[in-house]
Amino acid sequence: MSIWFEPVSFDMIEKLQQGIDGRGTLMTTLNISITAINENSLTATMPAGPAIHQPFGLVHGGANLALAETVASYAANFAVDQRQYYCVGQEINANHLKASRTGLLTAITTPIHLGKRSSVWEILIHNNAEQLCCISRMTAAVVKR
Repeated sequence: MSIWFEPVSFDMIEKLQQGIDGRGTLMTTLNISITAINENSLTATMPAGPAIHQPFGLVHGGANLALAETVASYAANFAVDQRQYYCVGQEINANHLKASRTGLLTAITTPIHLGKRSSVWEILIHNNAEQLCCISRMTAAVVKR
């Protein structure tokens, strides 16, 4: 059984990525793409390279967190009736386990808790070799419109 309130499509995701003014969002800036929609998970990718490196040539931890919060925020919003509610990140944490320099980072988020006022999401980020690079957890507040 799907956790999504209503069917989620890539067209819907593309419209959201363009933002209110149509100029794009942080997803556009960091080249983050939602690549898979499953019954209980959402997957996003982000290229690893100089644009998201810290000074020592490794992917910046903040870039991992941006990827994690993006995929979890999308998932949190898709899991609620968006006519009545919207979700915003309330807390996020991460453990950076393996450094990355190049390739494609893949983040998969699944729910830990889906409640009336909050949801909690686990995000696992892997590199091209399918090695776990970062594990994150995000709490989203469910806000009444």
